[in-house]
Amino acid sequence: MNATADMSAVLIPPSRPGNWHFAEELVGAGALAAMVLLPMVEIGARAAGWPGLAGSGTLVQHLTLVVGMAGAALAAGRGRLLAFASSASFLPTRWQSRAHGLTHAGSAAVTFLLAVASARFVAVERESASLLLDRIPLWWVQSVLPLGFALMTGRLLWRASTAWRGRLLSLALAMLVVVAGVWPPCAREALVWPGLVGLLLLATLGAPLYVPIGGAALLLFQGGGLPIAAIPVEHYRLVTNPALPSIPLFTLAGCLMAEGGAARRLVALSQALVGWFHGGPAVATALLCAFFTALTGGSGVTILALGGLLMPVLRSARYSERDALGLLTGAGSLGILLPPCLPVILYAVVAKVGINEMFLGGLIPGLLLIGLTIAWGVRTGGKNRGQLTPFNLAAARRAIWTAKWELLLPVVALGALFSGRATPVEAAAVTAAYAFIVETCIHRDLHWRRDLLRVLTESVLLVGGILLILGVALGLTNYLIDVQAPDALAAWAREHVPNRWLFLLGLNVVLIVVGGIVEIYAAIVVVVPLLLPVGRELGLDPIHLGILFLANLELGFLMPPVGLNLLLAASRLNKPVAETARAVLPMLLVLFLGVLLITYVPALTTALPQLFQR
Repeated sequence: MNATADMSAVLIPPSRPGNWHFAEELVGAGALAAMVLLPMVEIGARAAGWPGLAGSGTLVQHLTLVVGMAGAALAAGRGRLLAFASSASFLPTRWQSRAHGLTHAGSAAVTFLLAVASARFVAVERESASLLLDRIPLWWVQSVLPLGFALMTGRLLWRASTAWRGRLLSLALAMLVVVAGVWPPCAREALVWPGLVGLLLLATLGAPLYVPIGGAALLLFQGGGLPIAAIPVEHYRLVTNPALPSIPLFTLAGCLMAEGGAARRLVALSQALVGWFHGGPAVATALLCAFFTALTGGSGVTILALGGLLMPVLRSARYSERDALGLLTGAGSLGILLPPCLPVILYAVVAKVGINEMFLGGLIPGLLLIGLTIAWGVRTGGKNRGQLTPFNLAAARRAIWTAKWELLLPVVALGALFSGRATPVEAAAVTAAYAFIVETCIHRDLHWRRDLLRVLTESVLLVGGILLILGVALGLTNYLIDVQAPDALAAWAREHVPNRWLFLLGLNVVLIVVGGIVEIYAAIVVVVPLLLPVGRELGLDPIHLGILFLANLELGFLMPPVGLNLLLAASRLNKPVAETARAVLPMLLVLFLGVLLITYVPALTTALPQLFQR
């Protein structure tokens, strides 16, 4: 996974109002700001006994589409699209620029074909004359799909080279691919396997992750004689799902917290509370990483935001460099099972289970993994006894008082989510609004005029990269469902898997590998629909299946050689990847024990949802 393209919500570069992306920044940032304001108005209207805004929820869903495509176009222009590999750096130097041009040409060709498919979808929708809010033609909003893909095509070709000759060569190559796709020289089904091999090559050379996924969907649909317009149909259906606006809203809350001084205040608090006893820094590291990952939705933000702050803390407590590196890298993925983390929300959307039930199901397993990490860290800290600062009650009180607003953020998010007075989207909007007030009005780490557009734009860019992958991945999933792949897999499991426990053991191994090589959001959208029928066949609770699915992907972040946390920790802490991989092996074994407990003790996952259903 491309470490530099991960959700790096820290060190955001300032916006440049004079550049040609400024209009997209305004559109995307304005749409995201409206997504916060509209649910807040709805909450206020209900509290006052007013009817609220008619169609507000539908408008927020379609604003998510605008945010997603604006962010994808911005990410393409800035080279921030999520990729499997950062570049073709393994090639000799003289071949790297050619590989760069090749990947951009192939990516542009796939993106242009997605634009064509989207244009066909919009043309059909225009004929239906559907309206948004009873007055706006729906196809106007849906037109952001082909427009966004067209902008991305141009920017991919522009970034193919710094010289016009290289750009023109990439354009010519992309046109050849498009012509072969639209007017194939042979039977369409004969192009499927060669095309899939070509897409795998592009992914290896650094093409954005949506390219092999979307390209595979295009090839399979065309090879099967099915309309490629089904891909943008699924993209549109996913992005306008009633629960999906929670993802950009919680992302915005995480960006606001990461860009403000929250990390600094929380590290100071943890040092004051637990830094005075041996193993205390490990407790602080595990709790802070889990807190940050749950809020921001990605371990990438956690390592980038906290790595530089926590590494000196661990080293000053006499942790060896290897132990400190392993602990910090492993703890970076903690919190993925805890509310309001985004992968849990996405699984609930794809599996069609309650978001609140998923959060309840993930609470005990998430705390279990944190507890195991703390236990290992405390035991390791006991071997590295050094001079520690005695506990100071006055300093602890000051640290708590300084960080009180950040500590209240989970209370605000979960209180709104579980109160029954707000939908998940409204709870996410409340969380984002609270984070904005804390960082701009209370602490004043961010200035609403100088910093707000920058943070909104970064949130839009991050969301765009995620939703782009999700949209094309759902198109690929749709094809697999059309050819009845889930039913075939369920039938195979019924015949060859003697019991659920053997199936779960095999699933653990497969998902850990998947988590190490596939972006988590794409893995959820593609793999979950395949697993659900098998799980039903074996009598697995969908909440239990979801939590063990996410727990295994979380463990996959640590898998050598390309686990996301390994790459990010090595990059952030300036360590070789091999050294980081060796350092994290003890943590990998500890967390694997936790995953086995989650897998084979279903009550850890199902007890709380069942309790609250009574």
